[in-house]
Amino acid sequence: MSLKVIVVTYILFQGQPSACEDAYQTVSEIVSHSGYPVQVHHVTTFDGYILALHRIPHGRKNTLSNKPVLMLQGAFIAAVGFVFTGVDHALGYLLADEGYDVWLADVRGCHSSRNHTTLNPDTDPKFWDFSWNEMATIDVPAMIDYVLQTTNQPNLYYVGYSQGSALLFITMSLYPEYNTKVRVHVGLAPGGYIDTKKINPLHIFANSNDLLNTFLERIGMNELPPPIYTFAQGATCRVSPDFCRFLLMTVFRYKPSEVNSTIVTSFLKHFPASASRRQTIHILGLVRSGLFKMDDFGAGNVEVYGTSTPPLVNLGAVTAKTHLFCSDDDDIVSDFDVSRLCEELGACVEKHLVTEGTIKHLDWLMGPRIRELVYSKLVKVMAQSKGIIICRLLSRGTFRGTILGERRNEEVYEAPLPPGYNLYLGTTQCHLFHSQDDFVMSA
Repeated sequence: MSLKVIVVTYILFQGQPSACEDAYQTVSEIVSHSGYPVQVHHVTTFDGYILALHRIPHGRKNTLSNKPVLMLQGAFIAAVGFVFTGVDHALGYLLADEGYDVWLADVRGCHSSRNHTTLNPDTDPKFWDFSWNEMATIDVPAMIDYVLQTTNQPNLYYVGYSQGSALLFITMSLYPEYNTKVRVHVGLAPGGYIDTKKINPLHIFANSNDLLNTFLERIGMNELPPPIYTFAQGATCRVSPDFCRFLLMTVFRYKPSEVNSTIVTSFLKHFPASASRRQTIHILGLVRSGLFKMDDFGAGNVEVYGTSTPPLVNLGAVTAKTHLFCSDDDDIVSDFDVSRLCEELGACVEKHLVTEGTIKHLDWLMGPRIRELVYSKLVKVMAQSKGIIICRLLSRGTFRGTILGERRNEEVYEAPLPPGYNLYLGTTQCHLFHSQDDFVMSA
């Protein structure tokens, strides 16, 4: 081998020091290097997938918390997305410092959850035979139950980004008991409805979804992106990080002034994470149809669902308190999409439309001002989650039944608001104690 080949090989595999020191580290290495305690837990699902959970039990200055929060990323983005931007920016660190017991999750096939008891992801196509159906009905319930069992808590907080929120909606719609296991769900650009009114990168493939699926199936490409692409991107970005940043900014339509080049360089070392062909085709199918529905098995729908078409996700059955954050600058999940979600959910407490600044889809993780514009409000929402439904009832001035959201109120109560309780029908003698200093229940 010539000296020139040796030098080139060294650059490809080693390269110059990264702009971010954590660029090639695992989640646990990044967290530990940042000065936070970290644990790695594994959950084995009943179908053999070994899922990784990275736990930050507390912040740098506080002690073990009794407030667990499960955080789940979007498609093609791993758990590292909640920490790679550093201690002064990342949401995972912020919540740990605010007193939460943070659990960062990877669903099946994604980075640290690319494991199975019997299947090899590199050689067994069956490993990649999954979509949102399996993630939502198997992975999410298993992770929630594991966190609650480990922390000995009755419920947890949940923060989902894009796909991470969509999976929880499906879980809760199919398994009602999980609505009580989540104290509050905060969704950042929550997936489900994916905007069909704006031209975004997904539209390039969504319009030829069936053809793409047939092509990928015939060539046996079940993992996306394929490992050769991941290797090629890594090699290219080591040699020419400026080119990779330019490509990312072009695809997602960023201006140079809208991104932090150091953070983008680090992001490209972790993105894209692996996903399955079925998972990808499912998402593209949602883009094309404009509907939030289960995976489409074509002729197999009758066998799987008992109907010729996949059922829509019953958002009205999702009754856990939910806060949704959105931006109309997001080309993937827009304000229009999130408004539809909030209207149909059983307990959408509030839709938070961020109007200040420019927040596109990746900005929910790495936007220069995201901590100021979104994360600070997210922390307040979580801190105030206890009794938030009560506050809404009292703010109406009437002791009412549970507010289910505008659409569900009409279905259940046949009125925009739940009816007030008729206390005059009560005949049992009561003695009421109160204090003028009680700021919740006054005289």
